[in-house]
Amino acid sequence: MRRIYILLLLSFIITGLTAKDFTVVIDAGHGGKDPGALSANKSIQEKDITLKVALMVGENIKKKHPEVNVLYTRQKDVFVGLNDRARMANKANADLFISIHTNAATNRTAKGAETYTLGIEEERTERNLDIAKRENGVIFLEENHEKKYANFNPNSPESYIIFEYMQSEFVKESIHIAQYVQTNLTAQAQRYDRGVRQAGFLVLHATSMPSILVELGYISNAEEAKYLASETGQKKLSNCISTAFDKYYADLNKQMGNAAMDYLVENETPDATSVVETPTPTSNTDNKPVFKIQFMVSSTKLDSNDKAFKGLTPVDYYYDKGLYKYTYSATTDYNKILQVKKKVNEKFKDAFIVAFINGERIDTQKAIALYKESNP
Repeated sequence: MRRIYILLLLSFIITGLTAKDFTVVIDAGHGGKDPGALSANKSIQEKDITLKVALMVGENIKKKHPEVNVLYTRQKDVFVGLNDRARMANKANADLFISIHTNAATNRTAKGAETYTLGIEEERTERNLDIAKRENGVIFLEENHEKKYANFNPNSPESYIIFEYMQSEFVKESIHIAQYVQTNLTAQAQRYDRGVRQAGFLVLHATSMPSILVELGYISNAEEAKYLASETGQKKLSNCISTAFDKYYADLNKQMGNAAMDYLVENETPDATSVVETPTPTSNTDNKPVFKIQFMVSSTKLDSNDKAFKGLTPVDYYYDKGLYKYTYSATTDYNKILQVKKKVNEKFKDAFIVAFINGERIDTQKAIALYKESNP
């Protein structure tokens, strides 16, 4: 009887940690005043292709997986900064970020699709750097970009050193789905295979989840531009990405199921009294929302004095979806947390406000509404 109870509870946990809570952010590259790459005759713009494909990918995922939360960085022709795109995904506590682009080259015969994860390849190529320069160059359209991006210069090879020494905790998962996408683009859409690569893309650098950037093809190639702009081409390309998501998502569910069963085997003892270890509860006062500043995530638990915290102390954390999510400060006063956020943003520019009631994280906007009801 106890075993059946544990199985049922584990099933509930699996469902809650995967299907119910999974969020994917689809990022349509460029937009608004930033047209992106142009076809040879300048009649086709990258921003239009990426938006159409991104929306199709999202719809495909929602139809196949209605339980998955699908968000977009843009759903119309508007300009969105690179850091703002990543910030949207971080605030949504997303589990996956997919950025969609088209490529371009001075060589009009260049063709093919490639899928990128963040990093610098050991065998560096000028082509990879050129692609990163082009995609990152959009920051010049942003006001105060020097301060926003810490004087990062997309056209300077030295600036890319920051990616060389990065060890993203999401590299394995990012490569996992990138390989599925690239396989589909070459097998299903018959795109020339340029492989799964790594490069220093700012939009991926700022995200706190597995992230990929897909280059659907070369808009500078007349034949590929025609395909990229066609409804048939866009449907095939969007299907390639969404079916890759299907496989990746199924793998996550399978892994979670295997982990749960392993736990069951390890803990099936007569004197076992619990099924799953719960995180340290978040403090609460009279059932009021408690606001905190989330500034970092990690796949491993860090010491309270870790240098990564940049002197913030004391810090707290909550464990969610296999990650330790670190927070600073705790108050029921929303106005106070706004002031704290300004200070934390000086060290962690993407830090944001999270809220809890009775130790459970709740939607921040809902928490703000509750605060305002109690403090008219």
